[in-house]
Amino acid sequence: MCPSTDPGWTPLFLTAGGLVMEMGGSNSHGAVVAREYGLPAVVGVRDAVARLADVTTVRVDGTSGRVEPVG
Repeated sequence: MCPSTDPGWTPLFLTAGGLVMEMGGSNSHGAVVAREYGLPAVVGVRDAVARLADVTTVRVDGTSGRVEPVG
């Protein structure tokens, strides 16, 4: 989870299981890099960082745009 990404974040995608981002759209940096790495991504999630701050694991469904806590 993050507010947004920029090219400096690209190496972090190598260890990520998915992306939840507050700002951006389907052509934003995070969404494009996630597609390149085959990661599920949901972007434009208002207050994602604050709402999921205490959550350890989330399920990210890039097809449906759903993000849900696990466990």
